[in-house]
Amino acid sequence: MASFLAKTDPETYSLDDLERDQRTVWDGVTNPQAVRAILEMRPDDRVFIYHSGGNSAVVGLATVRGEPRPDPKNKKSAIVELEFTRRLEPPTTLAEIKQSGKFDDWALVRQGRLSTMAAPEKFVKWMAARYPGVKI
Repeated sequence: MASFLAKTDPETYSLDDLERDQRTVWDGVTNPQAVRAILEMRPDDRVFIYHSGGNSAVVGLATVRGEPRPDPKNKKSAIVELEFTRRLEPPTTLAEIKQSGKFDDWALVRQGRLSTMAAPEKFVKWMAARYPGVKI
């Protein structure tokens, strides 16, 4: 199982929306690096949901359901279906991620505007340690 991080502006589509809907088609990604990340996703992969903006933080988890595919609305984009898994309480802020000093080479820290990316295994392990008893 691979892991990814997907950013969303909570005013556009929040974790609350995903929890309510249970499933969604993740779309609107046009950056070539982010599109490549979506195309690498496979069913049952883990996705950390990240709220961008003023309170930037990892707020929950989703699971990939289905293979990624071209976006029928935009030939430069790709889409994938995600299913809500759980909230992460309390959220893990970008400040905490940066302060750890463990992820300076990760795109989340280096490329602030990149919306979707692979999550390194060391991040997954770090998050699992932050949420003991929660299946990460």
